[in-house]
Amino acid sequence: MTINEIAGLAGVSRATVSRYLNQGYVSEEKRERIRQVIDQTGYQPSSQAQTLRTRKTKLIGVIIPKIDSYTVSCMVQGISPALAKSGYQLLLANAEDDEQKELDHLKLFREDHVDGVVLIGTIFTRKHFQVLKDYQVPVVILGQRLSVCSCVYQADREAAKELAGRLLRKSRCLCYAGVTLRDQAVGMDRREGFMEACLEAGRTVEAGQMMEVSFHVDSGRRAAADFLARYPEMDGLLCATDDIAVGAILYLKQQGKRIPEDIQVAGFGDTLMAQIVEPNLTTVHYHYKTSGEEAARLLVGLLEEETKVRRELKMGYEIMERGSTL
Repeated sequence: MTINEIAGLAGVSRATVSRYLNQGYVSEEKRERIRQVIDQTGYQPSSQAQTLRTRKTKLIGVIIPKIDSYTVSCMVQGISPALAKSGYQLLLANAEDDEQKELDHLKLFREDHVDGVVLIGTIFTRKHFQVLKDYQVPVVILGQRLSVCSCVYQADREAAKELAGRLLRKSRCLCYAGVTLRDQAVGMDRREGFMEACLEAGRTVEAGQMMEVSFHVDSGRRAAADFLARYPEMDGLLCATDDIAVGAILYLKQQGKRIPEDIQVAGFGDTLMAQIVEPNLTTVHYHYKTSGEEAARLLVGLLEEETKVRRELKMGYEIMERGSTL
């Protein structure tokens, strides 16, 4: 079935069918006739031909740091339907926590002519900034605030400050298990929020009360052990992620510590593990799925409005108070 045959069956010109397929103006009467013919014949326009005409692939590249992340999966759950609603398909690329692979995926998507990219990034190097600055299609950063691109990010600093402030009300010795400061959001912003809360509470923070660990449960175990060795009087532990906090709780309970009577523990993310561990973990709930939806809408807006104006959106949060804190 060709456009000429569709035109003949509908009793319109080839140009009218072409305008219909490319969302141009067609009178309501002719539009209905064309639609009926297409429905009856099952005609599907060539995607390659449409791409050549419109220079649009209707493909969006989504780069994620790792595939086995609860946070990332929630974001993708928001991105995918929001893109589909606007007629775009998602191409997923897993960087496997490798900064170079992230750059490789960006270059690959640029060569494959996607219409835009959503990058769920963690660590941004000088190479990232250079690639993003010169990128030929719109990019939206999800989860970090970056000056070179539109972005959707979490209120990490504010959330950490509020949660630390709550712990400080009933903790004399509060420690903090964070992650690498190369990660601006989870690493730097959450630590700075912790330090601001301590400063406002008139608490002195020693270097030994803060530690950088990895994102895994085992690192939470090790962090709790190290803190207890340094500060036997520790009665509060704020962790940069739920996984770290869960690991800390498991270790502290093995050492005979009561949670929260002896040591309060809190985290960030409101993951499934936070709701399963005993006692249930007090944590920060971020609207990850909604932030994915917002990132997709922001990107579609940049594509369809054909504007290069940088935009950013900071998401809200909720503190979920559960049994691991007083």
